[in-house]
Amino acid sequence: MKFLITGAKGQLASDFPAALKDFNHEVLALDREGLDIADPDGVMETVSEYQPEVVLNCAAYNLVDKAEEEPASAFRVNAKGVRNLAAVCKKNNILLVHYGSDYVFDGTKEDFYKEEDDPHPINIYGESKLEGERRLQEETDKFLLLRLSWVFGEGQQNFLYKLSEWTKKSRILRIVSDQISVPTYTKDIVSLTLFAINKGLRGTYHLTNNGYASRYEVARYFTERMGLDNLILPVNSDYFPVPAKRPFFSAMSNRKLADELNVEIPDWKTGIDRYIGSVFKKEEI
Repeated sequence: MKFLITGAKGQLASDFPAALKDFNHEVLALDREGLDIADPDGVMETVSEYQPEVVLNCAAYNLVDKAEEEPASAFRVNAKGVRNLAAVCKKNNILLVHYGSDYVFDGTKEDFYKEEDDPHPINIYGESKLEGERRLQEETDKFLLLRLSWVFGEGQQNFLYKLSEWTKKSRILRIVSDQISVPTYTKDIVSLTLFAINKGLRGTYHLTNNGYASRYEVARYFTERMGLDNLILPVNSDYFPVPAKRPFFSAMSNRKLADELNVEIPDWKTGIDRYIGSVFKKEEI
């Protein structure tokens, strides 16, 4: 099969090419310079020339706090860009795989969010991601919408990388304990995405690792597994004032996807162990 990947420089997109080539698929991965998904003419031209069978949309505006200051930029990519891809994919009978976010929920449910729960974002980033979901479903029915949470993998745009840098600068770290979701490893996202495509799944699914944790619990686990002696202290979100509100408990249930694929999805701790083994060149734990 022929795959077109957008947002090629992102931590998720960078894990796809090797996995796809292992199965002898043909891959074209483009960063924003190669394909700006908010440019409808550029999208049409690229798709018409390459003629993929599957588009993996890994392009996103994910600067949560900055989105509060520049909402137009967030909606340009997360909503308009998705609409452009969906319209072209519909016209050419192409499967569009798009990645959503747990931030479409407000975090007040006090239970795992399921696919049928009504979204209610509390920040601009979440609003832009929800609008992208709506545009996707308006334009095409040949889609796979996979909502993710707290993605981590190779690269510098994730909590674990930032945490590893903070540990070098200070022994005592204060980490928020009132933001709870599911850390999700990019390599698991890739394998489950490809499995879902192969099984012919369509519609909306939550793709996360198993379990749930606060940022504080994640930091404690990561530093302990790294063998670091940093002291991790819990604080409330208001200790670090930021422009965008975050949901309290935005953990999503992955049961629908696990049942459809008949798989047991790994726990978030297992994902962090493998991440340490891969990124920090340690032996598998």
